[in-house]
Amino acid sequence: MVTSVSQRISARREAGSGSLIGYLPIGFPTFDQSIDAAIAIARNGVDVIELGVPYSDPVMDGPVIQAATQQALANGFRLGHAFEAVRRITESCDADVLLMTYWNPVVQYGVERFADDLVAAGGAGLITPDLIPDEGAAWIAASERTGLDRVFLAAPSSSDARIAQAVESSRGFVYAVSTMGITGARADIDTAARTLVSRLRDAGVDNACVGLGISTAEQVREVLEYADGAIVGSALVAALGNGGVESVGALAADLATGTSRTQTI
Repeated sequence: MVTSVSQRISARREAGSGSLIGYLPIGFPTFDQSIDAAIAIARNGVDVIELGVPYSDPVMDGPVIQAATQQALANGFRLGHAFEAVRRITESCDADVLLMTYWNPVVQYGVERFADDLVAAGGAGLITPDLIPDEGAAWIAASERTGLDRVFLAAPSSSDARIAQAVESSRGFVYAVSTMGITGARADIDTAARTLVSRLRDAGVDNACVGLGISTAEQVREVLEYADGAIVGSALVAALGNGGVESVGALAADLATGTSRTQTI
């Protein structure tokens, strides 16, 4: 199935550029500001928005994102806010919106109900960092029924069988984790990312997007030499926390200058 996310990434590739994917958590610094921030990055060059669902045990997130999601929870975040956020964002801009969530909140809410409410809100699908395809039968079935994207992760440590499984099961793109461990901006993008994307290509991936550690336009440009999308998270969250909506919009605009493959460094 060709979905809106895959269409958007393919269109950018055919135009000679790559996609910029931006992560922001719902409810940080406040609920309304998180929505304004997501709209701002979409209007400044971000093609696909990852909206993070705050969770009480964010074991795969780095300190910047952990602190932001903890603040969102302290502010009173509830899962129903996720659907409201998606609805308000998709009504205000044309970026595709994926929810990035740990699996337990989806199970607690009800997998089928979650899928239906996400569709009704205008969402494109889910990124599920702690769910592997062979444990995701319920989500795969729900996303098949509703047409939602399902983005699984692949890491440098993934076996060939796991790589193949991620490619076969994902829809929209495969999230290539460029470094082992938790998220967070790094000075250099791990060279293992290039090898990982090559392995995904060998397994027949349609779209491979690289995340974890990207924080500058130069790094976006470097990643898009071999990947279809560059995912930026901690740097955007830090900009929002330090300088508000205007600052995060400005950073998105700067990062977007790295998306053209015809540019020279």
